[in-house]
Amino acid sequence: MPRRRPVITRSIPEVHLTAPGSPAALPAGDQELEKTQRPHSAGDAGPSAAVGDGGIHVYAHRGSERTIRATHTGSEERLLPDPILKLRMIIGFGGCSTKWALWTRNNAAVVYPCHAVIVTLQIQTGEQRFFIGHTDKVSALAFNGNSTLLASAQAGPLSVVRLWDFPTGTCLSVFKTHVRSLLSLSFSYSGAVLCGVGKDGHGKTLVVVWNAARVTRGGEVAVLAKAHTDVDIQALKIAFFDDTRMVSCGRDNIRLWRVRSGALRSCPVNLGEYHSLEFTDLAFEEGHAAEREPEDRTLFVCSKSGHVLEVDYKNVCVRSVRRLLPAEPRGCPRQDKAGPGIAINSISFSSTFCATGSEDGYLRLWPLDFSAVVLEAEHEAPVSSVCISPDSRKVLCTTAAGNVGYLDIQSQGYNTLMRSHEDSVLAFSVEGIWKQMATVSQDNTIRVWDLGSMQQLYDFTAADEMPCAVAFHPTQRVLACGFDSGMVRTFCLAASDLLVEHKQHRTVITGLTFSPDGNFMFSCCLQGTLALYSCVAQKSHVLRVLGNVVARDAGSGPDALVVSGDSHLLAFVGPSKYVVTVMEACSLDELLRVDISILDLNSTALDSAGRVCFAPVPRGELLVSTSSNKILVLDAKTGRLVREVSPVHKLSCSSLALSKDGRYLLTAGDKVIKVWDYRMHFAVNFQVYIGHSEPVRQVAFTPDQRHVISVGDAIFLWDFLALPAERSPRAQAPSSESALLPGAEGSSEKLKDASETPRQTVPLPSLSSPPCLDVSSVRQAGCQSIFSESDKEEEAGLPGSSRMAANGDKDASVGVVESARSEELLVVRPKVGRESSRSPGESANAAGPELFPGTASHRDCFLLSVAELRKETKSPKSQCSVRPDSYRHFTPHFKASVLPQNFLPPPAGREVLKLKGVIGYNGNGRGNMVWNPDTGFFAYTCGCVIVVEDLHSGSQNHWLGHAEEISTLTLSHDAQVLASASGKRSGDSHCHIRIWNVQDGVCTASLSHHETQVQAMAFSRDDRFLVTLGDYSDQTIALWNTYAYELISSTCISEPVHDVAFSPFSHRDLACVGKGAVMFWLLEQQGADVNLKVHRVPAPDVLGPVELTSLCYGDDGLLYSGTNSGQICVWDTETNCCFMTWEADEGEIGVLVCGRDRLVSGSNTKRIRLWAVAAVQELRLKGADARSSSVLLEHEITLDGTIVSAAFDDSLEMGIVGTTAGTLWYVNWTESTSIRLISGHKNKVTEVCFSPDETHCATCGEDGSVRIWSLGSMELVVQFQVLNQSCQCLAWKPHPVVAWGAESQHVVAGYSDGTIRVFSISRTEMELKMHPHAVALTAIAYSTDGEMILSGGKDGLVVVSSPRTGMTIHVLAEHKGSPITVLQCTRKQYRDFGVEGGELWLATSSDRRVSIWASDWLKDKCELLDWLSFPAPAGPEGLGSLPPSLAAFCPWEPGTLVYVGFGMQKEALFYSLRKKQNGSCGCCAAPPARHRTTPPTMTLSTSAASPPPAAASSRPPTAPSSSGSSRPVEATDLCTGGASPAGRPAPGSPGPAPAPGQGPGLGPSLPLRSPPGLRGAGRGGGPRRRARRPGPAGCAMCFTDSICRFVLFCFVFY
Repeated sequence: MPRRRPVITRSIPEVHLTAPGSPAALPAGDQELEKTQRPHSAGDAGPSAAVGDGGIHVYAHRGSERTIRATHTGSEERLLPDPILKLRMIIGFGGCSTKWALWTRNNAAVVYPCHAVIVTLQIQTGEQRFFIGHTDKVSALAFNGNSTLLASAQAGPLSVVRLWDFPTGTCLSVFKTHVRSLLSLSFSYSGAVLCGVGKDGHGKTLVVVWNAARVTRGGEVAVLAKAHTDVDIQALKIAFFDDTRMVSCGRDNIRLWRVRSGALRSCPVNLGEYHSLEFTDLAFEEGHAAEREPEDRTLFVCSKSGHVLEVDYKNVCVRSVRRLLPAEPRGCPRQDKAGPGIAINSISFSSTFCATGSEDGYLRLWPLDFSAVVLEAEHEAPVSSVCISPDSRKVLCTTAAGNVGYLDIQSQGYNTLMRSHEDSVLAFSVEGIWKQMATVSQDNTIRVWDLGSMQQLYDFTAADEMPCAVAFHPTQRVLACGFDSGMVRTFCLAASDLLVEHKQHRTVITGLTFSPDGNFMFSCCLQGTLALYSCVAQKSHVLRVLGNVVARDAGSGPDALVVSGDSHLLAFVGPSKYVVTVMEACSLDELLRVDISILDLNSTALDSAGRVCFAPVPRGELLVSTSSNKILVLDAKTGRLVREVSPVHKLSCSSLALSKDGRYLLTAGDKVIKVWDYRMHFAVNFQVYIGHSEPVRQVAFTPDQRHVISVGDAIFLWDFLALPAERSPRAQAPSSESALLPGAEGSSEKLKDASETPRQTVPLPSLSSPPCLDVSSVRQAGCQSIFSESDKEEEAGLPGSSRMAANGDKDASVGVVESARSEELLVVRPKVGRESSRSPGESANAAGPELFPGTASHRDCFLLSVAELRKETKSPKSQCSVRPDSYRHFTPHFKASVLPQNFLPPPAGREVLKLKGVIGYNGNGRGNMVWNPDTGFFAYTCGCVIVVEDLHSGSQNHWLGHAEEISTLTLSHDAQVLASASGKRSGDSHCHIRIWNVQDGVCTASLSHHETQVQAMAFSRDDRFLVTLGDYSDQTIALWNTYAYELISSTCISEPVHDVAFSPFSHRDLACVGKGAVMFWLLEQQGADVNLKVHRVPAPDVLGPVELTSLCYGDDGLLYSGTNSGQICVWDTETNCCFMTWEADEGEIGVLVCGRDRLVSGSNTKRIRLWAVAAVQELRLKGADARSSSVLLEHEITLDGTIVSAAFDDSLEMGIVGTTAGTLWYVNWTESTSIRLISGHKNKVTEVCFSPDETHCATCGEDGSVRIWSLGSMELVVQFQVLNQSCQCLAWKPHPVVAWGAESQHVVAGYSDGTIRVFSISRTEMELKMHPHAVALTAIAYSTDGEMILSGGKDGLVVVSSPRTGMTIHVLAEHKGSPITVLQCTRKQYRDFGVEGGELWLATSSDRRVSIWASDWLKDKCELLDWLSFPAPAGPEGLGSLPPSLAAFCPWEPGTLVYVGFGMQKEALFYSLRKKQNGSCGCCAAPPARHRTTPPTMTLSTSAASPPPAAASSRPPTAPSSSGSSRPVEATDLCTGGASPAGRPAPGSPGPAPAPGQGPGLGPSLPLRSPPGLRGAGRGGGPRRRARRPGPAGCAMCFTDSICRFVLFCFVFY
């Protein structure tokens, strides 16, 4: 069992399963059934209507058990899939009020209402979860103390309250309030008492208290007490220390309430002179001393006048009153102290500070004594509510404009979570090139949104006009908008500029659209005017205007004008509401008029037209919705009625939309959306979806047909789950099967039935031309076979090909496809490779065709025979090596450099450096961790190193041998052999696979075959074979024997494959998964010959176009495979068919592990799930009719990254899991715990420095963290985390006064935004933050006495700051324009070198210049002592492509420094400040040598003028090496022992410049606890990672104090 057990994760992440029952939809035309079987909400349906994924199909059956919905093909009596829509996201907030937004207890999500829907939003991922059930707008929300119960009130005449089980989303209770308008709710901390306040039917204030104690056990909610009152109540809260006590405030009153003996009584607080104030909100103080009574509390009440009253709750009196006044501009002192105060709308308290939201749009943070504003954030609209998070690190804020955001106190950054329209959305338009959506609203705004993130991009406001129509140009970044004034304007989004205004209309624009080809634009208005515009140029112009052609009384809407898909026809309702007119789009010439009112002869009322919509061009149909709730399908050319659908909605249809393939129809009416089968082939042709609280104005498909958008009260984005036409079973043309099998007739079911019985004979060759084979189940003419030699050779085997051999026969090198009869099994025989000693004919005889047992019933069966050792079957790879849409596929880290060609490793036993420990795990690998629970062997990779660790003692062994990043590992079943794979080095033609002996860690074999990367590996059950799988660029699968590790066979596959596994029951069976299919392989060995037979089976059609990304074998011939869309498929390996699938996750499943009757799945949603699959074996007998209702989710744990590796014991009770965050977790399902085993920086490590006593080291990285490690135990001591910034450099404060743990232990770090932070290690807190730079820092150092901080930026400025005051002392611009790479300080004698001061320091910049300074910080002296400029030849353009310039002082001779960098020769330069001379030493060309401390004399210019010009050269300089090769001169790192480490160059983005006249400051002194991300860990639980810095190879030099010599060595960091 693993040894490390840190702080156990007590709170297991919430599990949200989608579990609707089998939906039952309504037959079209059956009104009575529609009345009796009304839509059910999530609350009405009970547990079966989960809210985890927004699946709110409204006809879900009730059920008592939560099950997993199986995906299977079934009866076609209704529209499938069911549900066909899944709610993905809602853009909107509020509706009834904008004051309700709550934090969850774990600080990870916020809950707020959006009209009739309650939304839970994860603040980090943006993922939304929905609570559906209310039929009108939600007016109030309340949580109990631990966020397990949520109460929501519904406004309107039918006011109800719903109580929800928040973790599961189940509605526990629904009850009427007897209050006409419930305005406020408050839950007691325990959740046993709920209180609400509102207005009764007579407009009188009513307070009601309910008993909710039994609701979690299935009981009812009862009224405890209620009372009418004449006072105004704006806020009411239950006291958290007593469930029977409440407090309220409102206009002119503050009252205390209490429930006693079934009665609700109140007493007012004597307000004295403040009796006439309008109180808006209240809050209790946080924290309580043990010696005080529970009711001895202070109550804070705020008002519109800015007064904050402190009320003594126990004594029912006002203790003190403060008035908050707005700040005055500088230099203008307030003259009138009685001026208007801050109108406070909301107030919230923590134990250390207070937050207020006010009418002036400010969110302000105050200390508890309200002495001064500590921090504030300004909004464009009044702040409605504020709420401090439970951990007091964030403040949630809502505004009257419909925005939700939070202020991060630690980073002082504001994050907007949701922007929304303030009023109803009238129309929208979507364009597919830039993936953007535009909306117009009654709030007079036009907003443009990004469809991917649904974030707002642009906001146009019309002060005196209301936009009412909008349309995107189909090919240009032009947006057209129509207004109620009759104006039509077009905007250029690229330049955010108005292009042109059109004034052809004088009243409200009712229709606006572009033709699909983008050549024309059309608009119409309420007066019936129709205008045609030319849009060939960006600025459109009018072509023709017609009057009185569009119906005036038809109403406005987005579907008033529609254009056919070929841009030829324009249709609209007019000139009267009873007529539909079709015109020629380019000229507005009338082509057709259809009178709708006469089509129904049996109707007694005249039928009028509402909305129109064109069907796809080949159909030539026009759809018209009518006032009698019908949809008429007309022939667009003749006007003939083709068919009609009735009834459509209870009220009129407000919007129509048809999918591009003409298969699905969307309609909107009243508050619901319907999805129809356009061909009306089923008994139930539509599905209904609710969620909107107002009439739906418009509904439409997105251009890619993957989503549906509906607008009204808010913007709803739905996932459209129907399969595309090209993947749908009905869309497959039967002619493709007929072409492949000439004798086959009828449907695919008949083909299957024709081959049920296995054949007893081998099919004979046919003299006819062979059919074309494809790897997919849908065959197309001219497609390639899965195994072929090349495109040209494939053409030779196709009918009509003229490529023949000289003797008239086909080329013998071409693979032959044979078929005896159309219904016979197809056999593919690969040709023999050129390296084989056998002829093609001998190869064919030796490996005759042979049947694949149990697969005769399948059409897509191929047989591959390999008859010779090291024989390879070559086939063309994909036309372009594009990485598949799967995170499971390995991609190596980008490397900026390679190992030098003349690298010489040190002799064995004489290594100067020896690897001691590795901290970190490579989360970029795939399957790069192995653990055997029987032997305890545990290994993982970090870069190119294999780390073998003892989980009990923590000792490590390091297996070195790979030169590139290791992609994957695999362990033999007897745990005696480990195989590892890595990429190829520069100059190699193949990547490397190494075989290791586990006992002694010796590499016993090295294999080379794959050209790029190895994706996965696996040993056979008896460990006789090893299979290796190439990545998407390699696309080969290779088989090796494990006796001599020789290649048996290699096959190239035409599609990328993601994973491979051997069967645990037979060494002959293996399987691999890839794009939409599983390949089952069979190994047959006869002597030296090996036959490989492959059977490719496509994934079930119901899954659509998916990638099969992972697989594992189960018990008794079962195979589980995961997909990139979150499904798990179960395959019967005896029949090679999939008999069941289920939705297992919301993201891609990249890891599957099976043991006995349990299954573990890991995905890119950061979750691992444990499934009970014991019943799958019984479901196997049912075949395609199997349902997954018996597959149960047992446990779920959320980790810190995407799951990339996993190893468990046989019973799956415990295991180890690796994530992309570079963490290895120990998971115990029995205890429901997850424990960190290995962890480190998530991104590149940019700097490392050591404490003065060398017992600890500090590292920083691009992930924004600074970590302190103990060098003795290699454990993490403390971590400081800064969000959204990269830490570029750091330094340790020198010379501690006392031992470790004293107050003097500090580190200083520089960040990419130009800030400097000083951290106290002993107090584990940030002591100081400064902002002296406007760009990213690249180097930082302490002065030798620790009293000054020197920092260098990317712009070349060097700043000297005081860590005591935070002030900037000096700004040195000598290196301006070139990034600073090194800052280092050392001591000197006071008058040494002829200058005063006890300190010597240097600064080095990327332009090969070094400045040496002498300083006396006490006297504020800083004098330039020397200036060195080093010449270099002309190199590549840009300093970023050159190695950095590095310099360092000799620790025992401060007057000597060494410099390395890009120069004239490959050398290290030593410079003496005393002699003004330098010497050189050739680096990397000779073994380490001893040098004298006094450098040799050499003349070097030390002028402070500009550096000499570089020597002319057309290529980078090179220097001779010992091997005769040459390479550019470079050096990548330079450090000195016993002195402060030199800075490292690191990339960084410029940060904001300080305001003019404002220097760096301390910032607000807010009393806070430990900053976010700060934590300490002991030996058992701390993340462990080796301090390292990725970078290119090069020369490094280290001065050591123990011996007087320089040690030169070469290194590479990964």
